[in-house]
Amino acid sequence: MLSLLLLCCFAFMAGFVDAMVGGGGLIQLPAMFILQPQLGLAQTLASNKTASFFGTSVSAIKFARKVPINWSYLTPAIIAAFVGAFSGALLVSYVHKEQFMPVIITVLLLVLLYTVIKRNFGLLHDAKSLSNRQYYAYAIATGAIIGFYDGLIGPGTGSFLVFAFITLFGFDFLNASANAKIINCITNISALLFFFFKGHIVWAIAVPVGLANMLGNYAGAHMALKKGSGFIRVFFIVVVLALIIKLSYDYM
Repeated sequence: MLSLLLLCCFAFMAGFVDAMVGGGGLIQLPAMFILQPQLGLAQTLASNKTASFFGTSVSAIKFARKVPINWSYLTPAIIAAFVGAFSGALLVSYVHKEQFMPVIITVLLLVLLYTVIKRNFGLLHDAKSLSNRQYYAYAIATGAIIGFYDGLIGPGTGSFLVFAFITLFGFDFLNASANAKIINCITNISALLFFFFKGHIVWAIAVPVGLANMLGNYAGAHMALKKGSGFIRVFFIVVVLALIIKLSYDYM
C-alpha cells in the first residue's frame, strides 16, 4: 500500500511536468519499475501508458478550452499521429532501442542548444504564413514521424512535439504545448489500444496512478496557462536537459 501511495506522488509530479512540456515519463515510469517490481515488463509499460493517458486527457481538455485550436489544420496531424503510433507499437518487438539512443540524445542536445541560444524562441506567437498545402504537409509529417517515434521508442515525445510546433508553425510555447498535448493524447490512445487487447493492463495500479497523474496534469496545465510562454520555456529547457542526462546514463 505504501509503495502505491509513493507511486501516486511520483505520478502527480510526472503529470505536472508533462502537462507543460512533456517528459513526465522520466519520473513516472522509473518510479513504477522501482515501486512495483512484481509487475512484468509488458504490465509495467501498459499500466504506465494507461495512467499517462488519463492525465494527458485532462490537460488536453483544459488547454483546448483556454487556447484557440485550429482543428481543421490539427486534424490531419491527429490522424497521422494515431496511425504512426500504432505502427510503431506493432514494430516495437523487432527493434533494439539501444541502437537509437545516441541519435536521440544528439537530437535532444541540438534542441536544447537551439532553444538556449535563440533567446526569443517560442516567446511570441507569430504563426507563419503557410499555404494550405504546406500546413497540411507539415502537420501530417509531424504527426506521423513523432507518433511513430512515440509508439516505437517514446522518451521525449512531448518535448519533440512542442519544438516542432514552434519551429514549423511559429507558435509560442503555450500554444505549442496545447497542440502537442492533444497529439500526445492521441498517440497514447493508439498505444493503449494495443496494450488493452493484449490484456497487459493491471487496473488496480493503473487507476489510482492515473488519478494522481490527472491531478498533476490539471495543476500543470493551470500553471502553464497562468504563467505563460516565458515560464514554460524555462521548464522546457530543464526537462530536455534532464532527458539528455537520464538517457545518457541509461545508455552508458
